[in-house]
Amino acid sequence: MGFAVMSLTDAAAGRVKSIVENAGGDALGIRVGIKKGGCAGMEYAVDLVTEPNPKDDLIEHAGAKVWVAPEAVLYLLGTQMDFEVTTLRSGFTFHNPNQTSACGCGESVELKPADLAALAERGDAVVRAN
Repeated sequence: MGFAVMSLTDAAAGRVKSIVENAGGDALGIRVGIKKGGCAGMEYAVDLVTEPNPKDDLIEHAGAKVWVAPEAVLYLLGTQMDFEVTTLRSGFTFHNPNQTSACGCGESVELKPADLAALAERGDAVVRAN
């Protein structure tokens, strides 16, 4: 037993399943990570998964599969991944308690590693079912 890295809303799960269905072939789900870039220093990275990395954490919700890159785990603990459609854009959003700031355009963020003790106290950490 341990912490689930992050959670998915029903909207995010629906979009992940749609992406996988539309990709066809060997697509199994998506992989979420972080990379350096943008004004604030970091960006979320979302890629299609055809062959899972055994070191990635797997999050499953409503039939959707999302793998989390190991280097992103401490920055994504307690995060809720959502999918929203607005007048100007549609895309995944990340409600991340480890985010300290974001650039004005919303494309990049500043993240700090998660405080595991604080997550446990608040009850944000969900126990992973094995």
